[in-house]
Amino acid sequence: MSTINSSLRFQPTLIPSLGTAFLLALFVYLGLWQQHKGERLQADLAQRQVRGLQEATLMGRTPVDAAVVLDSRVKVRGEYDAGDQFYLDNRQHKGQPGVHVITPLRIENSQTRVLVNRGWTGWGASRRVLPVVAVPHGPVEVSGVAVMPSQKDFFLMPKHADAFPNLWSRLDMKRYTNQSGFVTQAVIIQLESQTPSDGAGATLLREWPAPPDKVQMHKGYAVQWFGMALALLVFYGIVSSRRTKG
Repeated sequence: MSTINSSLRFQPTLIPSLGTAFLLALFVYLGLWQQHKGERLQADLAQRQVRGLQEATLMGRTPVDAAVVLDSRVKVRGEYDAGDQFYLDNRQHKGQPGVHVITPLRIENSQTRVLVNRGWTGWGASRRVLPVVAVPHGPVEVSGVAVMPSQKDFFLMPKHADAFPNLWSRLDMKRYTNQSGFVTQAVIIQLESQTPSDGAGATLLREWPAPPDKVQMHKGYAVQWFGMALALLVFYGIVSSRRTKG
């Protein structure tokens, strides 16, 4: 009797090989992109922590570089401009609808403004009546964290005219600058919780949420893309192998 031996041979074909090479390069690229994005976010979070521990620096009339002062503690002296105060709509606190109170502050010895987020207050019995929040009079010194307003447009949120001239759906720096005509600092001061005096009869809440930590999410995405690349290689090796008889 004769014995027939068989063995596996790797016999790739052109079209599947090209398709596999393309998908493999794509999966590896996406994995590296997610990994680098996670690393950048991790570095940003570490930088925020360092800036948050530093002493507050005095902000003057000279325009600041937002990238330099972002997430750092700043203080500023001047007077609030009560006439240009406005409110950010759709801000919630523990499930209760309300607004953020944004009051421009004229920096001392100048006409330069900086927008100050003084905190949250709830709507009254009806949205037909805008909350009235008093503004401190005279010279003040306030301190807080320099932040940048989000410029994202929500796809599912239709754009419509504001119900009140001073009720805004989002904080638009260019809109304020164009309306006021004043030079405005590129960052918003988010008041610290211990900042005294909100004005006569005003009670504002300043429980600012921590910035989202999405580092692990992006690292997880990177692992998924690398895993898909490995699975693709294994699948390609299996389907490209032929059993031959010898």
